Amino acid sequence: MKLPQPLRRGTLVNRYKRFLADIVLDDGREITAHCANPGSMLGVAIEGARVWAWEHGDKKRKLAFSWELVEIGKTLVPVNTTNPNRIVAEALEAGVIPELTGYADIRREVKYGEGSRIDLLLEGGRRKKPCYVEIKNVHLSRVPGLAEFPDSVTARGAKHLKELETVAQNGARAVMMFVVQRSDCRRFSPAADLDPAYAEALKSAISAGVELICYDCEVTTSEVVLRKALEMDLDRK
Repeated sequence: MKLPQPLRRGTLVNRYKRFLADIVLDDGREITAHCANPGSMLGVAIEGARVWAWEHGDKKRKLAFSWELVEIGKTLVPVNTTNPNRIVAEALEAGVIPELTGYADIRREVKYGEGSRIDLLLEGGRRKKPCYVEIKNVHLSRVPGLAEFPDSVTARGAKHLKELETVAQNGARAVMMFVVQRSDCRRFSPAADLDPAYAEALKSAISAGVELICYDCEVTTSEVVLRKALEMDLDRK
């Protein structure tokens, strides 16, 4: 997935009100950028961190910049939580996710369950069962080499797992896919200390037949590309 251009480098001053970030650009400009991330951004919204913001030039938008990247240590981490759906869709079209190959049709944002929308519905081809794929963005890493989700309590995330449980129980494939938008992790684990209910919901979903997939990404200032599957440590305390 190509990142929008041009990206302007700067320093994060503060992220606040969920969707706003004050940044001082390297050219001296002090800006307020839109932050497309409604979560807590634990571990990535660090004051003084090097960041990149997109100067989109759209005069109809209230803010002239959108925050896109942060540098944590030597690792670039995209902060836009809408990226993973596009990243996975492109990877599926390129046939680079072996667990999800063999389908002829890909549909996005399809209504299902109790007022929910599945991120991707895969159908047709040589696969007999339709496949419902829920995608979650992962950026949290508190332990070197370990990616974690969620970064705060997510009742919505637990609801999605329950919806996938029902899908699996009704005979279709149900997949929970975690996209780690960073390249410095080898393993994935649910952050049970931050949201015990989500960790329990994940275990319940697995018992019901929901499949788990977790991939990391190669990230540069120009693109984000799905890279490789990570090991999963689901019982980590």
